[in-house]
Amino acid sequence: MKKDYSSKWKASKQPRKQRKLRANAPLHVKHKMMSSNLNKELRKKYDKRNFPIKKGDSILIMRGSFKGKKGKINVVDTSKMRLTIDGIYRTKKDGTKVNVWFVPSNLQIQELNLEDKKRRESLERKATPMKKKELKVKALPKSDDKDNKNSEKKIKEEKK
Repeated sequence: MKKDYSSKWKASKQPRKQRKLRANAPLHVKHKMMSSNLNKELRKKYDKRNFPIKKGDSILIMRGSFKGKKGKINVVDTSKMRLTIDGIYRTKKDGTKVNVWFVPSNLQIQELNLEDKKRRESLERKATPMKKKELKVKALPKSDDKDNKNSEKKIKEEKK
């Protein structure tokens, strides 16, 4: 495997190569990796299984010692691929509270923050192809160019 990130690299069973790909990925790729699955209602609504996480999203923790707790995303660290949630802290021995960092794959999005116009448009854009397939009308079978010219002439004659 190359030293730097390679977009042509497919997959490996070796965890060291998987970690290397994630660590060396550029930020625009890491942003896509920072996605969590949507709950059932959002999946049906947007025809999408998962979506990139953003500050302000309401989430449910699915794994770990905080499993079952809900909260809003407070901080998103794209470079280290981790995030914190409001109201979830660990107390240190001296009594201070420290944010707990979570990995997006262990979370489920319950409610999306749709204040961003581009994010709203991307959800709508990604939902429309499925709906278009359902509404798609069957196209007429293709024929030779001569047939098309003849049919165009017939249509013009009918209009007159």
